[in-house]
Amino acid sequence: MAGLIAPNIPNSTIVMAIAVIPGIRKKAYLKKLSRLGFSQLVPVVTIFLIKSMVSLQFTQFTRRVIPLVAVVSLALVGFTPILVAIAEEVTTPDPRLTEAETAFAAGAKLVQEGSPESLQQALVQLNQALLLYQQVGLGSQAAETLLGLGLVYKSLGDLRASLEAYQQALSYYESSDRILDAAYSLNQIGKIHYELGDYQKAVEVYQQAIIFYGQGGDLRGKAYALNNLGAVYEPLGKFQEALEVYTQALELHERANNRVGLASSLNNLGLLYDALGNFELSLDYYKRSLSLWQELDHAHGEASTLNNIGLYHESQDDFEQALQSFQQALGRYQEIGDRRGEATTLNNIGFTYTRLENWNTAQQSYQQALPLWEEIGNRSGLGSTLNNIGVVYAALGEFDRALEFYQQALVVRQEIGDRSREALSLYRIAIAHRGNGNQDDSLMAIQAAIEIIEDLRTNVVSQDLRTSFFASKQEYYEFYIDLLMELNQQNPGQGYDGLALAVSERAKARSLLDLLAEMSGEVQGGIDPQILAEKQQIQQQLAAVEERRIQLLSQQHTDSQKTAIDNELEQLLIKYRSILGQIRATSPRYAALTQPQPLNLAEIQERVIDQDSLLLTYSIGEKRSFLWAVTYNYISSYELPGREVLEAETKRFRDSFIFGNLRIRRTLAENAAKNLGQIILGPLSNYEDKNRVLIVPDGVLNFVPFVALAYQSSDEEYRPLIITREVVTLPSASALAVLRNEILGRKPAERYLAILADPVFGINDERLNNTNGINATSLPPDLEQSARESGILFDRLPFTQTEAEQIVSLFPAESFSKEYGFGATREVATSDKMSQYRIIHYATHGILNSQNPELSGLVLSLVNSEGQPVNGFVRLHDIFNLTLPADLVVLSACETGLGQQVRGEGLVGLTRGFMYAGAARVVVSLWSVDDQATAELMVLFYRYMIDNGLSPAAALRQAQIEIWQNSQWHSPYYWAGFTIQGEWQN
Repeated sequence: MAGLIAPNIPNSTIVMAIAVIPGIRKKAYLKKLSRLGFSQLVPVVTIFLIKSMVSLQFTQFTRRVIPLVAVVSLALVGFTPILVAIAEEVTTPDPRLTEAETAFAAGAKLVQEGSPESLQQALVQLNQALLLYQQVGLGSQAAETLLGLGLVYKSLGDLRASLEAYQQALSYYESSDRILDAAYSLNQIGKIHYELGDYQKAVEVYQQAIIFYGQGGDLRGKAYALNNLGAVYEPLGKFQEALEVYTQALELHERANNRVGLASSLNNLGLLYDALGNFELSLDYYKRSLSLWQELDHAHGEASTLNNIGLYHESQDDFEQALQSFQQALGRYQEIGDRRGEATTLNNIGFTYTRLENWNTAQQSYQQALPLWEEIGNRSGLGSTLNNIGVVYAALGEFDRALEFYQQALVVRQEIGDRSREALSLYRIAIAHRGNGNQDDSLMAIQAAIEIIEDLRTNVVSQDLRTSFFASKQEYYEFYIDLLMELNQQNPGQGYDGLALAVSERAKARSLLDLLAEMSGEVQGGIDPQILAEKQQIQQQLAAVEERRIQLLSQQHTDSQKTAIDNELEQLLIKYRSILGQIRATSPRYAALTQPQPLNLAEIQERVIDQDSLLLTYSIGEKRSFLWAVTYNYISSYELPGREVLEAETKRFRDSFIFGNLRIRRTLAENAAKNLGQIILGPLSNYEDKNRVLIVPDGVLNFVPFVALAYQSSDEEYRPLIITREVVTLPSASALAVLRNEILGRKPAERYLAILADPVFGINDERLNNTNGINATSLPPDLEQSARESGILFDRLPFTQTEAEQIVSLFPAESFSKEYGFGATREVATSDKMSQYRIIHYATHGILNSQNPELSGLVLSLVNSEGQPVNGFVRLHDIFNLTLPADLVVLSACETGLGQQVRGEGLVGLTRGFMYAGAARVVVSLWSVDDQATAELMVLFYRYMIDNGLSPAAALRQAQIEIWQNSQWHSPYYWAGFTIQGEWQN
């Protein structure tokens, strides 16, 4: 043996090889190895190898120890005598290790069974394995067992225990620098925080997981974490952030060639764009996702995306395409035995046939879905199908049968705590009772439904989501109003018309009402910001626990699971009530301001209407609409045609003067004004003593210039309403009351007028003298998108500077500020100094973006005096962030009074933004008004205010009359577009 030469293997190589084995106690070995010579090193290493084989399962061994085998094999060349030493050193394995492995395997098998009972038994086995692994010092196996425990606890609904298990695993992985295992643990922890409703914590955890995945080079893991982060951003209302991370996930899946992840990300982007209302883009992503699923032959992914495509087509009333997609999805779900997917798709097919009024086929689909829901124990799905069967019976006039199914659905939904769908069942019950002639029962049911909707609405934290939620429930309010008005016709003088008016107020501009109430700095003044943050966090957690409770009670569950989640909910409610108590103690006004209640009839008459005014409030319904005419001491109500008739008449009237080829036919517009006026202004002839008309429009009537309507008979000469009445538009009577409360006693601003006019929109503007060598630059992406979707060309408005100069000439020197051309910038418009003025006037282009309202705004100078591009776009969110305690804001621009049509909110546009910023009243336009006519009208408007001392509403009326009397501008196109919204009193 003396002649043998030891292999030339450095000690560091063997040390590194040992280091690749996680979970083995190796610190002592590594310390010894650093001091041993090679002849001493080999036996130690080999003993370590054999012990490792005993300690690890074979699959783990082959994956983690083979590198060590190669090193030791080389080390053993020529060292046969050492085998004797090896045999002497090998000891019998610790029996606790065998016991741990047995318990772990038993637990894994029980988890696969998946029943609540087997999962409880799995907890016993896994906890035993965990204890034994910890006793023998196998940290890696202990951490893997903790991951298993986290999964089981989550499956059982014990999220707190699941979170603790995952956090313990994370602690081990971080301490042992196993960065990818730590990233995986963080990903699971993020999911728990998401389900607990602690969204901000989930965001933080996912962001850390993304960093770890990036450091470990795991593109797939990073992509999945990004995808999870996007899912958290959505309930926070951070749709732009969600879009960004979904897009990043998509790119990573592409780089990693992870086609399954890529298909999933495309589907998620489709869902996001669907939520944002960008349906065409949504469908494009669905189709790309579907193509990948089909290439991969991934049945479940294909079926899920086909279902989404079907829902898209159904929402667009393309029922043939919807049914085709649903049938394809159904086939795939049946192939793979996915009973839940099958039941869901059958329910969707039934609903589509219901909309097609193919009642028998709809009923067949629903009846096929019922036993599937019962088989898998999904009570939420069961409730939906029961309710839908009731809809079919109601459509067939079998109201008693419909009530049977509605009542069954109601019981299910009450038991699982699904309050939103509970309200839906109550709404359907109300319809059925009315169909049976039971008006009292119908009234009780719809009142209960509305009470739930009102309660749920206040629990939605995001203002945008609150608006969307409320818009989706407007049919409940329409039905309630219609029922009350029917009762009013049968029981005149019993006050049902006043109740209907109050319901109409509850249905209108609720989000605006909230915003106006919150705009005062006193709302949150004196309240600890930490308490307010905690309140919002608890609201999010309550919503998440409610969602989990619904999911739990919709399927098989144990009494202990129900008790646990009920206790969790109760604890959160206790914390929430405590927080509210602290807030009320600190600021008694807080609740009244942040949750303002709409006014009833008596309050409207007392707080809104003076003796010289008449309030006209409209409510448009499917089959019939209503008008309430209210004075300070009287109410009368009238029935109007349904939505289709009013929309057609409104379009005919607007087309008659907006389109140039029709505008020249003067009698066309006048006759259209008379026709529409007689329909919606007929009652005015009973109130000739009222000089002011307050209009609260609804639906398509938001687009009507009431000042140009005439209510005389068709054979009388055309006289627009503006000739005899002052006209003011209101989002709701309640909104005006809150606005008045906020501006009451407000100290007037120090200076009179700030005016921005005639901005520079491009380098082709003649005011740029040194354009040589300057290349045209594109608009900022958001502005370009908004301009493209709005159809706006940013041409110069040459008359706006003339308009501005004539207006400022009416004011004393040093009392105004004027910015023209390059000086009319976004920086000026959004600066703090704007709060120093009573009147703020913008004479520029406005952008209306109905598809993406956040892209609406005002356009100021887009280039500087050097010809370089600058940001000149004042977005809607910029306006909301302004502080403008102004008496008047004038938007002498295009379509500034419009915005996205949201049911229950009217037109959500710039008016709302400026009212929230503090403006008492806003003058806006309903269409793109002629530049020269606008300049003339605005000068007259200010002259009547300044020289004649008229209120803004009265001054606008006189200016419009004078323009109308000019034969050149007689058409409503030139003068009727401007309307004043908000406070009419000085």
